Amino acid sequence: MVEQHTPRSLIVTFYGAYGRAFEGPVPVSALIRLLGAAGVDAPSVRSSVSRLKRRGFLLPDRAADGSAAYALSPEARQLLDDGDRRIYGSPPRSPEWLVAVFSVPEQERSKRHLLRSRLARLGFGAVAPGVWIAPAQLDEETVHTLERLHLTPYVELFRGAHLGFAPTAEAVARWWDLASLAKQHEEYLDLHEPALRALQSGPVPTPEEAYRSYLLALDSWRRLPYADPGLPRELLPADWPGDRAAAVFAELHARLRDTGAAFARP
Repeated sequence: MVEQHTPRSLIVTFYGAYGRAFEGPVPVSALIRLLGAAGVDAPSVRSSVSRLKRRGFLLPDRAADGSAAYALSPEARQLLDDGDRRIYGSPPRSPEWLVAVFSVPEQERSKRHLLRSRLARLGFGAVAPGVWIAPAQLDEETVHTLERLHLTPYVELFRGAHLGFAPTAEAVARWWDLASLAKQHEEYLDLHEPALRALQSGPVPTPEEAYRSYLLALDSWRRLPYADPGLPRELLPADWPGDRAAAVFAELHARLRDTGAAFARP
């Protein structure tokens, strides 16, 4: 299996992993050097940065020496801060559910599509048309996302328990495609568990090697806590591969992140 990493995704991953440690905006020259270490050429960096600027993720700025640089927008910083809790942490899994009920007028159906796609990206499962559900620990991030996209007039949020009528584990298997989620975890393990075993038995990587390996491992991992939103463990199959995938990423993070920071340091 060949792993795919787009330049734009790697830039977002870089800012999440190391870019926020820069004092001030990240110079374009540093982005080209640091993304080049992960196999992205300079034209691809420049074009991807331009797309992220148009989307409002990055803001043009100047470094201390006057050279061109890019800073995170306030919305992007909030997005990354929310992501930290999922990607790096293990927040307590709530016994409650967060329910989003929405209605969007037909003349604004583009917003309906945006709302559905963002709820799906947050990890919500679809219960019925206009009714989506997620573990309740996602409430704060959901509020931030809906506010950022100006979608709050169309949505009501509720917290509560599932009272029936099918067993909750059966209902969860309808609301989420658990087979697809398990496959994503297994693919991550296929790609990164051998790399972890090599780290465990081999020499300590150089800062550049650690940086490159960590950036690629994180770029793959950071999507999984969104696809798999932290469903209660007792509602998942006994052989759920997500536990092992999370453990592999946690050890890669511990072994690589700080060593790689020496290469990424401004």
